[in-house]
Amino acid sequence: MLTSELDYALPPELIAQHPIEPRDSSRLLVVDRAAGTITHAIFRDIGAWLRPADVLVANDSRVLAARLKGRKRSGGKAEALLLRRLDDRRWIALVGGRNVTTLRFERDGISVNARVLENHGGGEAIVEFDSAIEPLLPVLGEAPLPPYIHEALADPGRYQTVYARLTGSAAAPTAGLHFTPELINNLRERGIGFEFVTLHVGVDTFKPIHGNTVEGHFIHSEWCEVPRRTVDAAAFARAAGGRVVAVGTTSVRSLESAAGQTGETERLAPFSGATRLFITPGWPFRAVDAMITNFHLPRSTLLALVGAFMGMDLWRAAYAEAIREQYRFYSFGDAMLIL
Repeated sequence: MLTSELDYALPPELIAQHPIEPRDSSRLLVVDRAAGTITHAIFRDIGAWLRPADVLVANDSRVLAARLKGRKRSGGKAEALLLRRLDDRRWIALVGGRNVTTLRFERDGISVNARVLENHGGGEAIVEFDSAIEPLLPVLGEAPLPPYIHEALADPGRYQTVYARLTGSAAAPTAGLHFTPELINNLRERGIGFEFVTLHVGVDTFKPIHGNTVEGHFIHSEWCEVPRRTVDAAAFARAAGGRVVAVGTTSVRSLESAAGQTGETERLAPFSGATRLFITPGWPFRAVDAMITNFHLPRSTLLALVGAFMGMDLWRAAYAEAIREQYRFYSFGDAMLIL
């Protein structure tokens, strides 16, 4: 598949720079794959398209305050974005700045030093701190907003879902940002389940595909867990005639990674471990019947997943409609429900 097949033109003014308030007042593009129809709605009304036996499965990973701004030994500015913890003091990180070998981070009377142990290219390196860094991140760190967001976030909590629980992501699972506690409770009262998986999102998920072909792209591993409770809820939903509705591409990848673990291709099983699943058109979806997702960057692995789920012609039509109707795109943008 050519990477150019995942391209589209987006007016820059449609890239959302801030979250909308309240969370569930974002717009919702409802796409019915079987009928080929596209409907405009508001996210808080999503229950109108859900059935009492359905179960929503969301990613409860919490974004780490992983962006550290500091200085290198010469006094020049430098920063590090923590990607993956190796142990208390060593992390894989993206290091910004020229010729960085040592760094110092300090704020509000707290300071920590770090040195670059190994350079892996492209700014990625193994960094070792002189003390455990994770307990210091609430003071020294910031939420690592995507580079296309140029406005400061007044409330860092708006880059977390209301159900975020386990810290470990370098970016938010943004499809879940539209939910409020009240909306979740309302859905549950109507007999719609709401369960969780955990996938700690790495920034590689959002990197564009640079090669000419999609299949040539390498995606790094991310840790995920699909617990027994969620497996049982999904089985119950399907047995009752309901659907498994994944909230976001990370939930899709978690569930599809867990499917077939027992060797039975249609069976979802508990799973905990690394996944490098890269879903492209032609993927035989086994665990997911519908999904909620935001609008994604062109030439991205996320758009490849959406194209696989919707069909290439339908995603192009849906995105063209969203652009015509001036939907807000990307992390703080509007949402799609794909049935």
